[in-house]
Amino acid sequence: MANFNELKNKYIKRLEQFVPVVDRVHGQHHPEFHEVRRLFDDMNKKIKEAGQQKPDLDNEFNKLREVTNNYTVPEDVCETYEAVYNMLAELDEAYRYLE
Repeated sequence: MANFNELKNKYIKRLEQFVPVVDRVHGQHHPEFHEVRRLFDDMNKKIKEAGQQKPDLDNEFNKLREVTNNYTVPEDVCETYEAVYNMLAELDEAYRYLE
């Protein structure tokens, strides 16, 4: 399993691109994604501020699991929406194993 810092470096730039687009395209039919975007923005800010230290993301990941029903992808969405949930789920899992 990849560690959190590896996944963070691999996914954050892509998530910064995808999350606003998915929010714009799907937010009307999936209003929960507005909360996903807000939580991602909060997480991203904390990650950048933490540098190489462990950011405190427990609250954000707990809320993301709740809002997304444990990253369950709705049936009527595009591959980008699915990719966002998959990347967030991987980050969440890696974060839980971070020392």
